[in-house]
Amino acid sequence: MTQEQRHISSQLVEFLKSEIIGEGPEFDLQIDEDLLSSGLITSMDIFRLIEFLEKEYEIKVEPTDMTIDNFISVEAMEAFVSQKRA
Repeated sequence: MTQEQRHISSQLVEFLKSEIIGEGPEFDLQIDEDLLSSGLITSMDIFRLIEFLEKEYEIKVEPTDMTIDNFISVEAMEAFVSQKRA
């Protein structure tokens, strides 16, 4: 994982913990954890994530991009952002 990928993953974890999941800093969120199946985020939370991604990384999330594969984990979101920025 590159420095940029680690930075994106770190920012995503921080956003999820502070804005969506609401757990304290001791909560250990794994970047490959299935956020949807685990119930950590809901389908409505994905809209908040999309807003964050578009604003933070200056990308456009198209309707065709709104798939489970792109938002299932921090790792998947990082890969999605990296691909959109390439």
